[in-house]
Amino acid sequence: MKRKRSVVTSSGGAAPYAGPPRLGLRPPRPRPVPPGPGARGSDVPKSVASPPGARSSSAAWPRHGTGLAPGVSPLEPAPIDLSVDLAPRRPGTLVLQNPVMVASGTFGYGIEYGEVVDVERLGAICCKGTTLKPRLGNEPPRVTETPGGMLNSIGLQNPGVEAVIERYAPLWASWQVPVIVNVAGESIEDYVSVVERLEGVSGVAGIELNISCPNVGRGGLQFAVDRDAAAAVTSAVRRATELPLIVKLSPNVTDVRPIARAIQDAGADAISAINTLSGMAIDRRSGKPLLGNVYGGLSGPAIRPVGLRIVFEVAQVVDIPIIAIGGIASLDDALDYLAAGATAVQVGTAIFADPEVPLRIVDGLRASCAERGLTSHLPLVGTALPARPNRPSAKGVEYRP
Repeated sequence: MKRKRSVVTSSGGAAPYAGPPRLGLRPPRPRPVPPGPGARGSDVPKSVASPPGARSSSAAWPRHGTGLAPGVSPLEPAPIDLSVDLAPRRPGTLVLQNPVMVASGTFGYGIEYGEVVDVERLGAICCKGTTLKPRLGNEPPRVTETPGGMLNSIGLQNPGVEAVIERYAPLWASWQVPVIVNVAGESIEDYVSVVERLEGVSGVAGIELNISCPNVGRGGLQFAVDRDAAAAVTSAVRRATELPLIVKLSPNVTDVRPIARAIQDAGADAISAINTLSGMAIDRRSGKPLLGNVYGGLSGPAIRPVGLRIVFEVAQVVDIPIIAIGGIASLDDALDYLAAGATAVQVGTAIFADPEVPLRIVDGLRASCAERGLTSHLPLVGTALPARPNRPSAKGVEYRP
């Protein structure tokens, strides 16, 4: 893999990772003044006008221009800028060259796919879940296919945070693509201890909190399913680090919106949604649970409608960026999530079948923007959102979980 400039993230003397402002893109050329009213070409085509319900340019996180290219000659199309700031509360600390990321647990530590995929074309890499101490994971079987997806019960197998820092961070620091460390724990103290060790480590661009873990201090209740617990762990980690902080929501709740608001208020820079749904499978030969841990996390296309619904609802109650996860396997899937309110996406299970899916989505998104006359994907964000805030996912309650 071609080595490029180092990625340095630190709360001290070194500057935090900001990403190249125009990585691989031409600098924007001055735009001619649009023709006056009535002149040929002065009207914006209806196909690229902002649809009803789209977020205005005064949204809480900054937009990168208008997304339109009035006055630019069709023979010289404007460059497409797919960059996105995932930590607008800390401007410039986590700017991605494009909004297509790879999800934790599906891409290892990035090096596993280095001979297959040009990882530096990705928006960001979320590495495997990292804990304070090494974990062996759950007993096998750990994975099984399901209709439209898969169940996994890996059990957060990993070498522990110290080994991750020693083995992988030096390589990450030589890449241009930011690496976000997914952090898990069984107590607030666990999360804080891991994050404190990652603070200031060159190559670590941000933190993604996996709060779908049992809280041993609350009888095994997951942090992600309790508003107060989710806020408490987010707040504690926020105090412990200056790194950009993303918190990952669980879909295994009645209503995720109060939890999302609490996480935002506790200091998260962004929200990723969703984690896997809880499920199980039966071994028909024995009549017993197939997975060694009985339960597993369901992922893949089967959960995409749930992910869309949750992103759609969360986008109406928070003002920080949302990173969509759940069954994304094509450009159309990514575009659906953008319309529902996400500003970036993570590709997960689809990578196991085809590691190049994320890069095809990047290329497809750039082409789609060009076809629509856009110079950024950001005008596509939130087009499906209703004008009235806090609207539920259906007019009647019968479709609410």
